Amino acid sequence: MNKTLDLTKTVFDLCASDPEVILIMQSLGFEQIANPALLNTAGRIMTIPRGAKARGIDMDVIMDTFEREGYHVIGKEGNRNE
Repeated sequence: MNKTLDLTKTVFDLCASDPEVILIMQSLGFEQIANPALLNTAGRIMTIPRGAKARGIDMDVIMDTFEREGYHVIGKEGNRNE
């Protein structure tokens, strides 16, 4: 079953709909995502692309990782052909 990761959604919404996102993001260097207080505050306004930019994490690495985990990445930055 293919899962979808929409890069236009907030981190909170993505994690609420699929808790596996938390584990994958932790492995990518977003350690704070495991903190419920941060997820419930900053996570409600932060998207993965904005968080990646703030932390200096390459979006190609993020998209490749989610694709390897069986996700179809969509959203503005999720389409590599845009």
